[in-house]
Amino acid sequence: MAVPSIVSDPQQVDASWLTDALHASGVAPGAQITGLTRSVVGTGQMGRNERFELSWAPDTDAEAPRSVVGKFPSDDPKSRATGTAQGAYEKEVRFYQALAGSVDIRTPHCYFADVDPATGDFVMVLEDLAPAVQGDQLAGCGADQASLAMTEAARLHAPRWGDPSLEALDFLRAPDAETGGILQAIYQALVPGFVERYQARLEPEHISLIEKLGPQLAGWVSSSETPLTLVHGDYRLDNMLFGTEAGGYPLAVVDWQTLGLGAGPADVAYFLGAGLLAEDRREHEEQLLREYLDQLGAGGVSGYDWNQCFAEYRRATFAGVVMAVVASMIVEQTERGDDMFMAMASRHATHAADLDALALLD
Repeated sequence: MAVPSIVSDPQQVDASWLTDALHASGVAPGAQITGLTRSVVGTGQMGRNERFELSWAPDTDAEAPRSVVGKFPSDDPKSRATGTAQGAYEKEVRFYQALAGSVDIRTPHCYFADVDPATGDFVMVLEDLAPAVQGDQLAGCGADQASLAMTEAARLHAPRWGDPSLEALDFLRAPDAETGGILQAIYQALVPGFVERYQARLEPEHISLIEKLGPQLAGWVSSSETPLTLVHGDYRLDNMLFGTEAGGYPLAVVDWQTLGLGAGPADVAYFLGAGLLAEDRREHEEQLLREYLDQLGAGGVSGYDWNQCFAEYRRATFAGVVMAVVASMIVEQTERGDDMFMAMASRHATHAADLDALALLD
């Protein structure tokens, strides 16, 4: 069986290469793809996604996929350099190769994945989740979709909760004083440019919180007392596909380039802080956080109570602020990207203010 090479440009994907990629995972052995059509999907800024509609040779097993989604590095030099330097491309490939089978969260099936960490070349061939539809970070969601996200978050966190073997994986790193210091230095270097670029779109109190956070980031990174687990790191609506009346899983989570070790409630705070508009979040967040905690218990996590969970959730409200500042300044600037980062910055800053999270850092 031929082992496919890394094809990091979707325009170089042809029927022969995709046939080999699917055969590598045992799909339709002996059958051949005879043709394909392609279309761009998704709104990612660190990578490119294309849907390939497949034509198979006659008499091919009816269960062979009629479409797949390929994921490739960004064609923007700045975004690609960021993805390579931060190990983002490697993290996503290694998640599917080594970790996806050990957690219960719904993700697309991965048929093939490979990466060259040194160059940033990578490719993944994934299950096409259509007719599911992508969540919309700008529009936000309601409590029903948020409830699905709470269940899937617990299905990610519970199976590897407090698992010390995760710290042996060289593509992951536990938060510590050193990583906190690096993050603080990066954040503080980027804040002036961020404020200059976006100050007309932010409230003064949000800018104040963003600036006050910088000198305390190193301590914030290493201050959690919650057991470490696998965290998505960018757990938000744009990285979620929701089923429709036409079909699809109720919710599947994609884009694992920010995979890391951390406190599970951080993903929850990140989602609720910007996934719901402020009024909806205030109305539903305790109920939704309690749903998450209940699902952790159902997944086998014990000895973790409401007070611990809420304290970590409150502490984690800053994660979205940090992401909005840093990510907006290190990837290609686009109109939708600006709108998304402004929604994140304002909603997460409001969330942190609502819970008086700065008081935790004093």
